[in-house]
Amino acid sequence: MQRRKLFAFALAGVLASGGLAACSNSPNAPGKKGGQAATVLNVGMPNGPQTENHNPFLTTSAASSLGYRWAIYEPLMMWNPVKPADPMKPWLASKAEWATDYKSVKVTVRDGATWSDGKPVTADDVAFTYNLLKSNEKLNTFAIPYSSVTASGKEVTLAFDTPQFVAQQKIVAQIPIVPKHIWESIKEPATDVNKNPVGSGPYTLKSFTPQTTTLSVRTSGYWQALPQVKELRYTSYTDNNAQTTALANDESEWSFVFIPNYKTVFVDKDSANHKVWAPPVLGIHGLYINTTKKPFDNPVLRQAMNLVINREDIFNQAEAAYFHPLVKSVTGLPSPAGDAYVAADYKGKNQAVDVEGAKKLLTGAGFTYNGDKLQDSTGKAVTLTLTDPAGWSDYQTSLEIVKDNLSKIGITATVDKANQDAWFKNVEEGNFDATFRWTNGGATPYDIYQTVMDGSLLKPVGTASTAGNFGRFNNTDATAALRAYANATDEAARTAALKTLQKVFVEQVPMIPVGADNVGAAYSTKNWVGWPETGNPYGAAQPTQPNALDVVLHLKAANS
Repeated sequence: MQRRKLFAFALAGVLASGGLAACSNSPNAPGKKGGQAATVLNVGMPNGPQTENHNPFLTTSAASSLGYRWAIYEPLMMWNPVKPADPMKPWLASKAEWATDYKSVKVTVRDGATWSDGKPVTADDVAFTYNLLKSNEKLNTFAIPYSSVTASGKEVTLAFDTPQFVAQQKIVAQIPIVPKHIWESIKEPATDVNKNPVGSGPYTLKSFTPQTTTLSVRTSGYWQALPQVKELRYTSYTDNNAQTTALANDESEWSFVFIPNYKTVFVDKDSANHKVWAPPVLGIHGLYINTTKKPFDNPVLRQAMNLVINREDIFNQAEAAYFHPLVKSVTGLPSPAGDAYVAADYKGKNQAVDVEGAKKLLTGAGFTYNGDKLQDSTGKAVTLTLTDPAGWSDYQTSLEIVKDNLSKIGITATVDKANQDAWFKNVEEGNFDATFRWTNGGATPYDIYQTVMDGSLLKPVGTASTAGNFGRFNNTDATAALRAYANATDEAARTAALKTLQKVFVEQVPMIPVGADNVGAAYSTKNWVGWPETGNPYGAAQPTQPNALDVVLHLKAANS
């Protein structure tokens, strides 16, 4: 559910509107500072009114929804999902050393870091944090199989039951470290709202309302140079439209939001300063097909469907030609993030619409036509229902395009505008024909293929599979290759496993890949410069990503 949070919160929280931004009393407002450098950064998300909850471990807390948990708390390392193969940057840890079998990692806690209450950050704090996850399944959101966590001096060793090559960045770059002296007295860490957060980051909580959370920069004790941004104001707008309006009017300076017609409604309002950057990462979106339903259990039918999907129309019409960058490779891997992982057999092989080729595949596999309508081998018309939540406008537009595309090979499709909660339940339980959805993402293609093809996630229709394999795809070669990739200790073994995964994905088409996920943002350079961009992709630009603090630390006042 990570990818769709901005839509999920916006749709669930359409409860209030207007008056959310504090533009009129902002030190950055024109005329207020007489040309002096800006001091406040206005961050926005379209997630509706928030309930006070600063728990950094809970994905449903206000701290996570708006992203400010990563300004108060810090991870051990910083990872750049835009350049996933790059080495991670030391943060609260001065280094992280993985064993050759990836069944343990030793981290060295840096000197000089302190909590915002003045106490030092120690290896005991780090060990406590990971033991907290180890002993509490609700906090261990990545389901990491910790076997032991031990501290000695400045070093902490994390050991695991299985190799964690594919989860390295999740373990050391996406876990907020918390102070033992505060959290050891919290009886229910999975539900506690953490009213007075104490973190190692450069910001502390100043105030909270359901609309706006304000953080102030620490005056001392931070382990590196303090940011130029002295105050962070996180405003939660009612929906995408309210957030877009705030961006266009300069009330909001940084957000992750889908903006239809973004050039006209945002960029052109101030072309010198209004920017949109949407770098593709190793996570994708596409059409999941329920492989338990006949005739869609036939891979030839899925191949034919793949051949008629017009991805460029979806990109241009549904995704405003930016939000989900076009995936061209037949392997489903986005470019450039996935280029290095494409198997030799598929390098340079891209998706292309071929209606006649699709029809030839179908008739060669026993499908027939009654006029212009496709029939399966029993003479039954081929029909299906395409479903996604009614409020997810980009996905609904995508489904309408797919419906039209499939009609060209005689498949009659209908579009269901589902209730969001019902949709989540039905997809996880396998009660659907076809749906647009995202995959998990990570530092390698493993997360993409695992979400779609992992047989270990296979559940009977009617039983929820929350982690993936929503289409109930059952292929022993893919499942074995996923395990081989995760457990491999050398690149040759990983390359061989990846070759098998791509062969199965291309030939069996358990999911039709269409677009890439992005970790970009809409932002303004009017008051602040130094944002990540194509020429300097030093990190994700999304304000809710674990590296958001690194972005803030890069910012300089535009007129300083």
